[in-house]
Amino acid sequence: MEIKELVALLAKNLVEHPDQVEVSSTEGTGGAQNLLIKVADDDKGKIIGKQGKVIKAVRAVVGAAASKSGQKILVDLE
Repeated sequence: MEIKELVALLAKNLVEHPDQVEVSSTEGTGGAQNLLIKVADDDKGKIIGKQGKVIKAVRAVVGAAASKSGQKILVDLE
């Protein structure tokens, strides 16, 4: 499973409107890859979580998967 697909799977399982989840990828500085999660306005709070705990957990899972494959991936929410 590709990391971009992993992020999409995690996001779709967290929100009320999974059909509106989009994950886009861009090249960042230093060879890092930036993943941008786009969700419905109603669902942003569900992705962020209380005190940012959910998005931190998503970033931790992605970071672990990326380090296993020797990549650096940054996850952001739009």
